[in-house]
This record gives sequence, structure tokens and C-alpha cells, in this order.
Amino acid sequence: QVQLVESGGGLVQPGGSLRLSCAASGSIGSINAMAWYRQAPGKERERVARITSSGYTNYRESVKGRFTISRDNAKNVYLQMNNLEPEDTATYSCAAGVSYDMRYWGKGTLVTVSS
Repeated sequence: QVQLVESGGGLVQPGGSLRLSCAASGSIGSINAMAWYRQAPGKERERVARITSSGYTNYRESVKGRFTISRDNAKNVYLQMNNLEPEDTATYSCAAGVSYDMRYWGKGTLVTVSS
């Protein structure tokens, strides 16, 4: 089992920045990829960014150039979000798994972009 705990959400004005953090614990050796997902009210959950154990990253088209996913070791993953837009408002969740099969999920942290 892998446990994931997110932090860093909050209220920010359009054009502002936030940094989300995800701390993983447990059977870290069983995973080779971590990702950030988001779900806005009334909408489907969507993958925002993903990073593999080798450092390969991929992003949703709408966040390219604004969001950056990174990791500092096998346990911590971050999402730096710049130039935030109201459309980025959602609950952001950290996920971990093998390749694109996300098996473990955090509870999420709310990001609200509003003036």
C-alpha cells in the first residue's frame, strides 16, 4: 500500500501561483509513476501532469507552459502552477501507480482561482 497526502491548495487571484506538494509513504518501491489529477464541480476528473521514476513528464495541453511537475526523491512530488486561470479551479489529487495505471490516491486539496 502507498499513502499519499497533498498540501498547498488555497485561494489565489487570476494570474497568481501556487505550489502543491504530495508526500508518499509505504510501499514506494511498488510504483514507477506519480501524477496530479483535478476535478472541477460537475466535471470529469482529468489528468493534469505525470512524472515517471526516470523523470519523464507529460502534461495536459491546457496547462503546458504554466504548470510544472517535479520530484525531489521517490517520496515527494510537486506541482508548480503559474499564471492560474479561473478554469483551473478544482480539487487536485495526487496519484501513484505503474505506468498509467494509478492505483493509489490522495484525498485532494482544493484550488480556487478567483478575484
